[in-house]
Amino acid sequence: MSTILTRMGDAATVEMTPDQLRRDLVEGSEAAAAKGRIPALEEREVDYLLDMFASPSRVWGVERGHEAVLTKDGSANTIYSSRLSSGVAAPLGREAAVRLFETAFAFDTMEVGHTDYSVKPAKFLATLEREHVELLQQVTILPLFYGFMPNLGLYYRPEGPFPNPSDLLPQGKIAEAREAQEQALEACRADIVWLSRQMIEATTDGLNYDTVASTGDADFLAALQACETVTSTTGHPVEIGMASEMVLGFHGELEYDGVRLAGLWPHQQLKLAEKAGAAIFGPVVNTNTRKSCAWNVARAVTFVKAVTAAAAIPIHANVGLGVGGVPMCEVAPADMVTRASAAMIEIGRADGL
Repeated sequence: MSTILTRMGDAATVEMTPDQLRRDLVEGSEAAAAKGRIPALEEREVDYLLDMFASPSRVWGVERGHEAVLTKDGSANTIYSSRLSSGVAAPLGREAAVRLFETAFAFDTMEVGHTDYSVKPAKFLATLEREHVELLQQVTILPLFYGFMPNLGLYYRPEGPFPNPSDLLPQGKIAEAREAQEQALEACRADIVWLSRQMIEATTDGLNYDTVASTGDADFLAALQACETVTSTTGHPVEIGMASEMVLGFHGELEYDGVRLAGLWPHQQLKLAEKAGAAIFGPVVNTNTRKSCAWNVARAVTFVKAVTAAAAIPIHANVGLGVGGVPMCEVAPADMVTRASAAMIEIGRADGL
């Protein structure tokens, strides 16, 4: 029986038979369905994915007319940095990099963001960041976002003023750990709102709260509350992109609009993002490096399909380094990036990536 050349979740090349490939597709979808209590992929959708992975083509694309909008976090960094997303370290500043993405790479949207990308250090550079936004708005046409992540971890000691839950929890100090998270999320929420308003005054077209809930349910709550405040008082659009397919319950008892945040899956996260006033939601499904890319793509698309089925706002599925079925490696291979991207649109019905 002929074999198909494909990849594992760490980008290692692997050969699989058509039967093995189909089995991985089915099992990946069923794994998502069982966790999220959502429908698995239909047989015709599995057939599409099988044809896609079996194709010897180096890249894979969507059907004509199914092209999707792109939004991206920190994309300018890939030009001027050598240490973020496999950057090329060209001798360019952010302004030139953003203009290249518009004029040379034909991106639909672009984003300005501090290299560190976390709200806590970025707020101290707000004046400089505003200048970058203002300068780019004068020379670009595409929608320009300003982006950052809550990154609640920076509010804990030794980087921040609040006790570190990672130190308290092993000692059995549950109440103290929860109190520290509640204090930190209030400070984080205030910083998000303040920095957002600064960039709105600088005429950014939208805001991107990215890698949300990277430090669990308190991180998610800070972003949701900030989004609600910003959108309700300014009318400015906010995109919320998640950090993982499940919200980790480091606190465990936090709620938003009466819904417990710990343990929420993408389609459940979506509903809270909508209630908070988000204009775009970016679901994330992390890649398992020990499984094949076929397994990972099928799993990711199953989650995203459930999100788009329930969504009233545009869904921009995260497809990048170690998420959305893309392998976890320094330079993401084009064969898997294009296949994961096409699957998100054709099967997951994502509005964008």
